[in-house]
Amino acid sequence: MSRIIAGAAGGNPLASVPGTATRPTTDRVKEALFSRLESLAVIDGFRVLDLYAGSGSLGIESASRGARSVDLVEFDAKASDVCQRNADLVNQVVGSKRVSVHRSKVESFLERAGEADLWDLVFLDPPYPLDEAALSAVLAKLAPHLDEAAVVVVERSSRSPEPAWPESLECFADKKYGETKLWFAEPS
Repeated sequence: MSRIIAGAAGGNPLASVPGTATRPTTDRVKEALFSRLESLAVIDGFRVLDLYAGSGSLGIESASRGARSVDLVEFDAKASDVCQRNADLVNQVVGSKRVSVHRSKVESFLERAGEADLWDLVFLDPPYPLDEAALSAVLAKLAPHLDEAAVVVVERSSRSPEPAWPESLECFADKKYGETKLWFAEPS
């Protein structure tokens, strides 16, 4: 069972998506990721977008650690319901509606986002079957919605190639954790 690791809601268990359609980020990877983000002074007061949210654990962790707002985007009905339960938990603990759930395809959500919709921190943990061309297209749609100092984190199988970044994004680090690999990018 996954949990919220730190912050206002730290220690609370997270609801999980039933079945095998999603693969939640392990607590070990989540701890390492958030340690890295905190060393970069990323999270507190940030606007966070969690694409392919699954249970929403990365966005929920961000809200617990002080993110100003979090948007969880998940198309699957069961996963979206779990996102909502987890969002309700952290919203109750922090005493405000910091986390919003959007049941939508990622591409549609980004196409509907207005010019004023800018995020400071974005997580993408797409399903493994999503091919590299589709991921590249999503990154290109995301780029106009990033604050100039934004950080984008892509989580994939360690056997996956590095994402094909659009010209407006530049990878500045990567880290492998067993079967998981994280890539960190920023606007170029």
